[in-house]
Amino acid sequence: QVQLVESGGGLVRPGGSLRLSCAASGGSFSLAVMAWYRQAPGKLRELVTVIGEDGWTNYVDSVKGRFTISRDNAQNTVTVYLQMNSLTPEDTGVYYCHLEGTQIWGQGTQVTVSS
Repeated sequence: QVQLVESGGGLVRPGGSLRLSCAASGGSFSLAVMAWYRQAPGKLRELVTVIGEDGWTNYVDSVKGRFTISRDNAQNTVTVYLQMNSLTPEDTGVYYCHLEGTQIWGQGTQVTVSS
């Protein structure tokens, strides 16, 4: 059974940084397209960034130049990272890891940017 487990969220001041991790297990992920979504209070969940099997990436305009997605592939597992810099209060929300093309989501990790 495929599982995605996020970690690394927390409270940070504006301008600060956080690094999120998503550990995937229970399947084969060499061809997996992985993504990070976020959901701010009172808003719909939105796609933040995606990374393909060979490392191609795409970002929503609001995080370009500030966020970096990366992945570390291993046999039967993959860890996906989201390095977030120059954080603003608008980045606050629950961040979810997602295996694209499936209904498999992580449990989410809270990111709060506040002074």
